[in-house]
Amino acid sequence: MIRLWLHFVLTTILISLSSLIVACNSSTPPTEFAPDGEIVKKAIVLQLTQNFQGLSNQLNTTLPQLKINQIQVKQLDSILVAQLSTYHLQGTYNFKLMFPRQVKEQKKNQFDIYLQRQIEGETWRLLRREYNLSYDTLQWKSYLIR
Repeated sequence: MIRLWLHFVLTTILISLSSLIVACNSSTPPTEFAPDGEIVKKAIVLQLTQNFQGLSNQLNTTLPQLKINQIQVKQLDSILVAQLSTYHLQGTYNFKLMFPRQVKEQKKNQFDIYLQRQIEGETWRLLRREYNLSYDTLQWKSYLIR
């Protein structure tokens, strides 16, 4: 009887420990640690600034000022990239482009961004997939969000 009881207790402990180990080794980070609205806003501004910078250089004009509001995240997924928690966010936002002589406003613009929390947990990076001509592959490039 004691032997049966001991077998039952050991089996229960082993099952509990194996469940705990599997839960701790999850292949996706928890969405509770996803970036807040301010980080998402800064990431969208960074991405837009990078895009407009190239256009501004080609047209030989100054970069317009940006104002972003009404950010709505419609989808949030979590993945691991280079063993770090990364969040794929999709949604919409409104923005104003302020040129020296005029203001342009656009509503319901789509965004699709990847944000990665750094090891220390205090900084975020915007990830962009870019084509590498040398290796004929897609790879991640990261930009610090300030």
